[in-house]
Amino acid sequence: MFNMLLVVLLSYIVGSIPTAVMLSKWRHGFDIRTKGSGNAGGTNVFRVLGWKSGVFVMLVDALKGVVATTLVARLFWDPSLPFYNQTPFDDFTIVQIICGAAAIVGHVWTVFAGFRGGKGIATAAGMLLGVAPTEFAVSLTIFAVVFLASRYVSLGSIAAAVAFPLSLVVRYNILMDEIPSYGTLVYFSVGVALFLLYSHRTNIRRLIAGTEHKITSFSGKRSSEN
Repeated sequence: MFNMLLVVLLSYIVGSIPTAVMLSKWRHGFDIRTKGSGNAGGTNVFRVLGWKSGVFVMLVDALKGVVATTLVARLFWDPSLPFYNQTPFDDFTIVQIICGAAAIVGHVWTVFAGFRGGKGIATAAGMLLGVAPTEFAVSLTIFAVVFLASRYVSLGSIAAAVAFPLSLVVRYNILMDEIPSYGTLVYFSVGVALFLLYSHRTNIRRLIAGTEHKITSFSGKRSSEN
């Protein structure tokens, strides 16, 4: 199982690239985790440094999930590699999920920044794009609608996480679409949704209390606190 350990380690390293911390230190001279919510993710960068930096960080963090599921995962199946051997996994989706999960863990607990990273939403989004692009498109649409209506990035992220497994269930059981690896994807997507809900537990408490940060400006100069 050396090849599985290798792709998991590589995926973790890819996910661990601390995009927000690197950008804030190199371009602005401070650690983004000392500002705003203290989180090393795109949402905090968006709030503190403006929409351009925020979008850049979100895209790069999402790319980490895409790379893990579409490129790193394929190393596990490449017979031309010296460490390749027959795999007990008949479903490549399982390998993609394992690699994507390792990238998310790397983003949340990055080895390159004291194991303090972001909440994993953007990397999880990239992972979902690599594994199930149709459901990703649905979740992205839900995120955009909820965010534009509420101006809460956290609420949009939570809604998108929940929408992913629901869209799978609707497609397969109501629309009767054929979905390869449906069972695997359902269990996986529910797990990701629960993980992201857990990582947003402080945001959920602030949303309930009415004290969650709201994006009212795209300049990064000032945002409403409720």
